[in-house]
Amino acid sequence: MQNIWRIGALIWVGLVYCGLAVSAQPSEYDPLAVADIEIEWVDVVVVDESRGREIPLRVYLPGGAVPEDDDSDTQAFPVVMFSHGLGGSRENNPYLGEHWAKRGYIAVFMQHLGSDESVWKDLPRAEIMPAMQRAASGKNKRLRTQDVSAVLDQLERWNDDPDSPLAGRLDLDRLGMSGHSFGAVTTQAVSGQRSGWPSRDEQAPAEPRIKAAVIMSPSVPQLGNPDRAFGGVTLPWLLMTGTQDIAPIGAADMASRLGVYPALPDGDKYELVLHDAQHHAFSDHRRPPRTNPRNPNHHRVILALSTAFWDAYLLKDPEAKRWLQGAGPPTVLEPDDSWQHK
Repeated sequence: MQNIWRIGALIWVGLVYCGLAVSAQPSEYDPLAVADIEIEWVDVVVVDESRGREIPLRVYLPGGAVPEDDDSDTQAFPVVMFSHGLGGSRENNPYLGEHWAKRGYIAVFMQHLGSDESVWKDLPRAEIMPAMQRAASGKNKRLRTQDVSAVLDQLERWNDDPDSPLAGRLDLDRLGMSGHSFGAVTTQAVSGQRSGWPSRDEQAPAEPRIKAAVIMSPSVPQLGNPDRAFGGVTLPWLLMTGTQDIAPIGAADMASRLGVYPALPDGDKYELVLHDAQHHAFSDHRRPPRTNPRNPNHHRVILALSTAFWDAYLLKDPEAKRWLQGAGPPTVLEPDDSWQHK
């Protein structure tokens, strides 16, 4: 827990950054524009005592030292959370955390024990795939969704604790949720997806503190009706997939990836399909081997569209929404990429 006390120092620079960003902001909206500053991250662990469970976090913030006589006014920052895929960790996808933090968001990357890197680390190669398949379970899905609420509870406690460096710094009324692969399943579950079966409609409600969701490699439920599963989603959703987005574990094929968007109701719903993007196009690591080299423009598109989406629905920035729904996306997309909204 000691690392959490470094966050107060980091956030002060965030206040300075925000002032720079406002003064240096170009007249035309650009979700890829960032101040030339370094980003620091802080690793902390949330302990959910009710479940006897730890949830490691990596928190991305603008970095730097705080003057000893700092008396800056408290300013709250919007928060975006990220849930990693099967076998991942809080260290995954730093390109997202760093960019979002440079845009003025506190980015909280969770690690879900039991479906994280501990599943495969130190195992012989022949045992890795069976272990990963076992970890892709309904039990771990439930643990992950509970992790989201437990982390939010802790963020609220830190925000309300006058002795915490996060006191008053977190604007949890402007909260976004995101994830990739198993993290996409997690994000869907906490931001409005239902079971798809009439007999299971009386399930736990979506996490009410989430205001918008970015879902990378979405999927329809293996059983049940997609229209029933997604027809009641009221939050803004941004779906991201690729034409070759097939995972080595799980039953999600391209029909599953592309089946979510048409089942969503109209109103603030978006879908990006990156041409030739494979499942790990949304990550940083290069494991497992890919048949195609990484297209560097894919990350550029992901950063631009996700940032504009956060700005539009968490900051309520009308320029961002006009960019997102108008001529903005074609400026970063390649000719064979697909983009739509309703």
